[in-house]
Amino acid sequence: MYYKFSGFTQKLAGAWASDAYSPQGLKPVVSTEAPPIIFATPTKLSSSSIAYDYAGKNTVPELQKFFQKSDGVPIHLKRGRPDQMLYRTTMALTVGGTIYCLIALYMASRPRNK
Repeated sequence: MYYKFSGFTQKLAGAWASDAYSPQGLKPVVSTEAPPIIFATPTKLSSSSIAYDYAGKNTVPELQKFFQKSDGVPIHLKRGRPDQMLYRTTMALTVGGTIYCLIALYMASRPRNK
């Protein structure tokens, strides 16, 4: 006898062999053909094959040269003033958040006097 887990009773229940070998009602695919495309749009083939370059100029080699030159500046500060502003803002928020967390932990650890 074959058994199958019943989702209704949450117990094992007797089942046919075909039900036991394809759990949860999954049946093998009968057709190997692809289903028809529902939202197909007709495509128009162009007579001329013009290649468009939407990506623009490849700037990766110049950026690699710029970031790899050894001038003593850390990599995260290479682009100058905007990088310095982002770095200093991040450090200030990190230090401020750490201090805030320590104050909150201190206040939470001290019982209130009534």
